[in-house]
Amino acid sequence: MSSFNGRTVLVLESRRAREMATLVETFGGRPLVAPSMREVPRETDDDALALADGIVAGTFDAVIFLTGVGARALLAAVARAGRREAFVDALRRSRVIVRGPKPMAVMRELDVPVWVMAPEPNTWRELMAALEARADEWSLAGRRVAVQEYGVSNTDLLDALRAAGAEVTAVPTYLWALPEDIEPLRRAVDAVIDGRVDLVMVTSAPQIAHFFQVADQMGRRDALRDALARVSIASIGPSSSAAIRKEGLEPAFEPSRPKMGLLVREAAERTAH
Repeated sequence: MSSFNGRTVLVLESRRAREMATLVETFGGRPLVAPSMREVPRETDDDALALADGIVAGTFDAVIFLTGVGARALLAAVARAGRREAFVDALRRSRVIVRGPKPMAVMRELDVPVWVMAPEPNTWRELMAALEARADEWSLAGRRVAVQEYGVSNTDLLDALRAAGAEVTAVPTYLWALPEDIEPLRRAVDAVIDGRVDLVMVTSAPQIAHFFQVADQMGRRDALRDALARVSIASIGPSSSAAIRKEGLEPAFEPSRPKMGLLVREAAERTAH
């Protein structure tokens, strides 16, 4: 039977923290919840509106949406400017590409056809492979491609698009920041260093970066890294794993599919065995 057997599981998730904590408890764990990030709007809508205006004007040959949150942020900016209807109509005439199911869901709500969706685990590599698989039908070479970005720039994707011959315009529609209250993260740093955490759940790359950022502020970065080397780290997928490795650590495993429920269940299975 899958069970954490009373072990303490650090949850760095923010938006779905309560849901994840409940899952950990369901599988016999003791969740320690430390939300590690928040999505904040950019200071102005200028860049988002310029991107939207370009889509309406037919400036771009394709539009890539990387996140559902980012797609909704772009829609909100357009709505504030009173241009939502024209923007959605233009999207329906555009070649729309999405990285995964969350931006796909937004497009479905808008009745916008999607030409390509990257398969799981929905990283930039799967996105590029999906585009390359349809290159006979439509090639990136010489194309003008708009990219809706998220909290940080995905330079690997942008470089790959340019290497394939695309002219890329990338616009972040929101930013990632630390939570307004970082005390739970500070307590989590202390708990890991003190050996009071058995397993850490990482569900997005910024979580681990922000965790170390807070440790830096506390003067405990090296101590945190040393302690995490002795703790099992469960990573939801390749992007999160890359961020973990960037800190000189190795994730214990990734789930069979990049889903939060599977991450918790399969971590519990591994713990039980």
